[in-house]
Amino acid sequence: MFLLMKRREKVYPIKFLLILFISMIFGININGQKKNSTKFNTVVIDAGHGGKDPGALGGNIHEKDVVLAIALKVGKYVNEYLPDVKVIYTRDKDEFIPLYKRAEIANKSDADLFISIHANYISDPRIHGVETYALGPARSNENLEVAKKENSVIVMEDEYTTKYEGFDPNSAESYILFEYMQSTYVEQSTLMASLLQKQFHDRAGRKDRGVKQAGFLVLRNITHPSVLVEVGFLSNKAEEKYLMSDKGQTYIASAIFRAIRDYKKQYDEKSTEVKTAKKEKVEKKPDITYRIQVASYRHMIKKGSGIYKKFKDIYFYKEGNRYKYTTLSSSDYFDITNKLRQVQKKAPGSFIVAFEGDKKIPVSDAIKITNTEK
Repeated sequence: MFLLMKRREKVYPIKFLLILFISMIFGININGQKKNSTKFNTVVIDAGHGGKDPGALGGNIHEKDVVLAIALKVGKYVNEYLPDVKVIYTRDKDEFIPLYKRAEIANKSDADLFISIHANYISDPRIHGVETYALGPARSNENLEVAKKENSVIVMEDEYTTKYEGFDPNSAESYILFEYMQSTYVEQSTLMASLLQKQFHDRAGRKDRGVKQAGFLVLRNITHPSVLVEVGFLSNKAEEKYLMSDKGQTYIASAIFRAIRDYKKQYDEKSTEVKTAKKEKVEKKPDITYRIQVASYRHMIKKGSGIYKKFKDIYFYKEGNRYKYTTLSSSDYFDITNKLRQVQKKAPGSFIVAFEGDKKIPVSDAIKITNTEK
């Protein structure tokens, strides 16, 4: 829970603005590493809150305990049914992990996906259901309040005003900058959020409250696709009871696992398509050859006569009713241009012609093709 503070004018430190400006331009944490693998092989599972931070308080349970139980079940399913995928937990016991540390754990692992698991609480006990968030500007006051609640944990961290560059989790002004931040992985994150919501509805039979966006600090510095899921409302008695039960936690964890499985399938298929496309592009690389045309005759001439006396390397082709003779060849236009100068000393009227395989094409087209390949 959090205390709602009065709005006030806020002057952001220059360093804070600079860091977020860099984030806006590049869409990633400046310390992030690029992935080398083309297959989905690592998922980071983040159980929200923990230790001295209980999270939302239901009538009979703490958020930190519910989400940890679910997170561990998710990891167990991934290990069992997706053995080629590495599971990394930001916490696997009841301990306090600062938000920036969670992002560090995810980024150092060079993961393919980050899932932060939470449970919600609201003043209206009638509201229930599951919702999943990707990083972005909150489009409603309700989404903003959810982000404020989850971000308010930073006040429990030592020197949080320095670490988060003056960010005030309870001030609406602090979230204005999220309006200008565009995640590099917003498309993939939204896809994962959609897969999660589908599984929560189809597998666990939960009310689908949709895919949303909000400014969560835990997602801000993640350098790969990431989502935050609110698995239900502890303020709703029926949903609290469901989330407290082993059956409820099993169904929620199963839904999350299935979404990871489906995301991995699409991720791997897409990677294979891209790899195949690149391979086909290499295999279908146009065979461009430049030659220097030195003569043209109505009839084929015998070897050892005519132009054969001037040049040893002769290649001829027929175009219309004429036989055209060329010498020298290169796949590089600038190289053939240099050779042309030497050839013109013996055959002043010679010029460059181009071929794609055995087919003659305009030199300008050949140049465009070879430049595109580069």
